[in-house]
Amino acid sequence: MNKKEIHPRTASKSESLDQRSEALLAKMTLAEKIGQMSQIAGTGGITAGLRKAVQQGKVGSILNEIDTDTLNELQRIAIEESRLGIPIIIGRDVIHGFQTVMPIPLGQAASWNPGLIEKSARVAAIEGASVGIHWTFAPMIDITRDPRWGRIAESLGEDPHLTSVLGAAMVKGFQGEDLANHDSLAACAKHFAGYGYSEAGKDYAYVNIAENELRNVVLPPFKAAADAGVATFMTAFSDVNGIPATGNEFLTRKVLREEWKYKGFVVSDWDSVIQLTTHGFAESEKEAAFEAVAAGVDMEMASQTYLYNIEALVREGRIDESLIDECVGNILRVKYALGLFEQPYTDESQFPEKGNDDHLAVARLAALESIVLLKNDYNVLPLNADHQHNIAIIGPLADDGHEQMGTWTFDGVEAWCQTPLKAIRDMLPGHVNIHVARGLDTTRSKHRKGFAEALEAAAKSETVILFMGEEAILSGEAHCRADIDLPGVQNELLAEIAKLGKTTILVVMAGRPLTLDLTRQHVNAILYAWHPGTMGGPAIADVLFGKSNPSGKLPVTFPKHVGQIPIYYNQRMSGKPATAQSFTYIDDIPKRAPQTSTGNTSFHMDAGYEPLYPFGFGLSYTRFYYGEVRLSDHEFRVGEGIEVYIDLTNIGEVHGAEVAQLYIRDRFGSITRPVRELKGFQKVWLHPGETRTLTFQLHSDDLAFYNRQMNLVTEPGGFDLWVGGDSNASKHAHFKINQ
Repeated sequence: MNKKEIHPRTASKSESLDQRSEALLAKMTLAEKIGQMSQIAGTGGITAGLRKAVQQGKVGSILNEIDTDTLNELQRIAIEESRLGIPIIIGRDVIHGFQTVMPIPLGQAASWNPGLIEKSARVAAIEGASVGIHWTFAPMIDITRDPRWGRIAESLGEDPHLTSVLGAAMVKGFQGEDLANHDSLAACAKHFAGYGYSEAGKDYAYVNIAENELRNVVLPPFKAAADAGVATFMTAFSDVNGIPATGNEFLTRKVLREEWKYKGFVVSDWDSVIQLTTHGFAESEKEAAFEAVAAGVDMEMASQTYLYNIEALVREGRIDESLIDECVGNILRVKYALGLFEQPYTDESQFPEKGNDDHLAVARLAALESIVLLKNDYNVLPLNADHQHNIAIIGPLADDGHEQMGTWTFDGVEAWCQTPLKAIRDMLPGHVNIHVARGLDTTRSKHRKGFAEALEAAAKSETVILFMGEEAILSGEAHCRADIDLPGVQNELLAEIAKLGKTTILVVMAGRPLTLDLTRQHVNAILYAWHPGTMGGPAIADVLFGKSNPSGKLPVTFPKHVGQIPIYYNQRMSGKPATAQSFTYIDDIPKRAPQTSTGNTSFHMDAGYEPLYPFGFGLSYTRFYYGEVRLSDHEFRVGEGIEVYIDLTNIGEVHGAEVAQLYIRDRFGSITRPVRELKGFQKVWLHPGETRTLTFQLHSDDLAFYNRQMNLVTEPGGFDLWVGGDSNASKHAHFKINQ
């Protein structure tokens, strides 16, 4: 292959994608069609078996091969040595960066900044495409309310509206202005659907979810991704109400194809077709292939039940070949949209250098805006570097580039990672003594042999900064936890250091919300940095020492105790809702108290009814004042809308950003409605003393929900509305919708 043969992809516009796909389909044998429906894992090279399979048209896609020369050669074989010359689509889990790693998606969601999330995905796409990848298995837009689930790290949180907005931004970032551009990746909305509701927060577990909940909470982000033009969907591993998602005709055919008119293609998750037999849903691999194709799964990932069974199923008349044509047509349209037929090859020299200054700048900003300030007693933060003489840096995550990248970072370059310790050293003036102690071998350590060194470092210092949390391996797929306190003996080390009476600041790096009720009692301030990626260190240092003001807000509720799970802000109203005056804690119950002494409302006697930190929460180094809510009208009709106005003022002393959040409640409905629902947000930067009038558009369509008949309706009636800095927003107004 000569260099001159390699140039950016540019798809022909002379024919429609449908026309081109149909014309090619007409030339294909059944065996070649089945080949397009088969995705195989890369082998780290080109074996004789792989070469033969590509030559015979038995490979539609390859995943997890990232050597550019190997990929170009595989494409050459497909183009020049197979009968029809159909290119291969190359897939890879480019989840939150390729070699330049952004914060984990849950961390990115804490930025509440769609534009920044789009830029982060664009960097990932450019770097991934530069080696020959065409397709990423992201964004993961599963709604979850269980932080025990390891894959919450990949999610965008608990809220349908926030996830919809941010997920669509990721799609746009990955796919760029045109899929045919050489630096675009086809995105994949996953996991369709309900995976985040797995019982007990265990991966791959059963999902029991009512259709109404499915339609009103779980499916909206997927609909938003489809509307944003996402190229592909992926089915979930989980069993949804007795029918595994990979064999779930209701999800894939009825909702995705019939109701949403989706025209991209659907891929199974890894081995999830063959796992239909493990579920007990299919008796054999042949039956698994039948169920998946019947349900509308166009491409099988990793396992090969399609390759070995579909031809027989067609021959037996159980599957009509027209159904196979639909599947293959969906796949071919995406390949044509990607411009692979015009240019299947990749030339890395046509791309910017990976890890360049622009990419690192985006990674740094993403890490910065993801940091959430949870506690700041007596305004101990930000630290004044000029007033520091001795600082202790303690903890296993202070200087570990690998761990700060987080889960799903197969290609991240650890050598590029700038750690907090390095960044703090670079930032502090020469007169400051930095006393470093690891304290623990790992975040999971259960021994105390590093305590003495840590206490010695703390004793020498006026300020102690601790970097604790979870290693990367403790979250992600199949990395679920039943206990989500700080693992190991981290709390014990914090308690010992607290006895010294120093100013103590905790920086948490983790892949999920942790239960910090005990932890927060030992420290003066808490920064939640998630797993912040390549540039996490400089971002954290900037916040610690006041070069930047934290602006992150929680995209998920933080429980006090694991026993409160699931706990989320947009719950349904109980018939006996708890209030601050309506219950008694377990320690306050009198001996032989009457049964009604605790209040008989909905709460836990040992935890109350409130979370540790609510959805949308995040502190700042400045203060913001919300004026009164004003509405353009207090009554409007279905099909119309109103504008919501509120004045936001920075009444503090430093420049900062606030995420103003708009919530509503439908007071009465044909089904019960959540106590609050996020319907809009704006991230606003204000100088000290600056006031800005914010305007939110609220249309009756924004208030629609699926009713008892599973019809999407906006019901007339009264609504409450709040605007503020978290889901406990107090600035209130009322409006009414008429028929």
